[in-house]
Amino acid sequence: MYTDILINATFYENRIALVENGNLREFHLDRLSERGLIGNIYLGRVVRVLPGIDAAFVDIGLERTGFLYVEEAQHLYSESYQRLPPGHKLHQDPPRHLSTPPMINELVREGQDILVQIAKEPIGSKGARLTCNITLPCRNLVFMPLTDHIGISRKIEDEATRQLLREKIEGLRPPGAGFIMRTVAENIGDEELEADMEFLLLLWDEILGKARKATVPSLIYKDLDIILRAMRDFFTEETNELVTDSREVYEQLLSYAKNFAPHLQDRITFYDSDLPLFEYYGIEADISSALDKKVWLRSGGYIVIEPTEALTVIDVNSGRYVGANDLAETIFKTNMEAVREIARQLRLRNLGGIIIIDFIDMESEAHREELYTAFQEAMRDDKSKVNILKLSEFGLVQMTRKRLSESLTQMLCEPCVYCGGEGFVKSRRTICHEIFRKIGRDARKIGGSHVTIKVHPHIADLLLNEESYNVEQLEQRTGRRFTIIPVPDLPIKRYDVIWNE
Repeated sequence: MYTDILINATFYENRIALVENGNLREFHLDRLSERGLIGNIYLGRVVRVLPGIDAAFVDIGLERTGFLYVEEAQHLYSESYQRLPPGHKLHQDPPRHLSTPPMINELVREGQDILVQIAKEPIGSKGARLTCNITLPCRNLVFMPLTDHIGISRKIEDEATRQLLREKIEGLRPPGAGFIMRTVAENIGDEELEADMEFLLLLWDEILGKARKATVPSLIYKDLDIILRAMRDFFTEETNELVTDSREVYEQLLSYAKNFAPHLQDRITFYDSDLPLFEYYGIEADISSALDKKVWLRSGGYIVIEPTEALTVIDVNSGRYVGANDLAETIFKTNMEAVREIARQLRLRNLGGIIIIDFIDMESEAHREELYTAFQEAMRDDKSKVNILKLSEFGLVQMTRKRLSESLTQMLCEPCVYCGGEGFVKSRRTICHEIFRKIGRDARKIGGSHVTIKVHPHIADLLLNEESYNVEQLEQRTGRRFTIIPVPDLPIKRYDVIWNE
């Protein structure tokens, strides 16, 4: 899928860029002070059960307790757990009476120790999303020790191939062990498949053994770091090249490939140049532009992306694009170009949740259907689960996209110190008039003949020019003389009013 995988590794952060046909498609960041948690397995303790929302809070040793939904807790009573001997820390005796479907208070109780895996990173004020459905991935397989299921990657489309792979797994797996065949394993041999299974089974035994002896809460298993995950999850036969600018990482990747994908070793390249790797490929500029809310299209149209607390809104505009003579065709071409760019931006910015797209209104039903089909096709390569509804009567497309980690903006930005993340600050004139009101109010109770006003230079400029008449009027009404002092380091919304004798 990705023609190039670029890894910029430093002592303070690791950055992964997935490039497809010269265009940045996905960006992943792992700062050493903010390590990702998805895939980690913990021995936790249920601290609160909430039947009203059918969920429980679990202490896993992080700053905030994790969140366990009822559907993610049912694996606690799988056959795998029942095979554990009584007295084992993880053994769970199934409840005698379960409703259909069971409620959270029927599955877990406060004070209970359970093995959980992080399915979704903590985002904002929310704790991590947890699951008892443990999964252990390697390059060719995903092992599901608590699920008796065989799955084949949906990207392997040939039904005969899917059936053959399913039979191959069935013949090798132990009873009750679930596996998913990954896309890269489409042409895997029996020996390699068996070796991967053996590795994953031994890993699970090791996890159970560690959990049996661990105190609560404890980290039981830590998933691979972002660099090896990129090698495991993204590096396929379709990849042209994997490039890194770190000699240490280069050697690490070669060692991993030697053990798990020896046929890909010659595609791993060490980048050694004075020009930084991401600058050479134009990635820095792409990352920077991905933080802008306006994205220009090649035709001259543009889209505006506005994330909010509840949902993300995307607006499509024709901008400078005027087309030829046919207005309907101009609108259609703008919308079609926007479809491809929106699909790219959703992946690049890692936008999730509810997304509303306001396309330019089209009267032709054929154009509406073609747009919907094109959007589905553009989103087909997205690894995240998406659900797209057809255009509404108002030209809106409603969709959801599953997101497991922070968006690009959340990773790289923080709320504005001036506006508090609202996106707006008080206008300069509003601040000037606030100062006038404060002086007028305080003049009645504070003595002195002179007032010093310290403000940001932009506010000072307005007071001394456009608002100079009002300043003079206030001096006359209060009987005080004003001195306005610009202070460059002062935030624009801050000011100091000092009364002097």
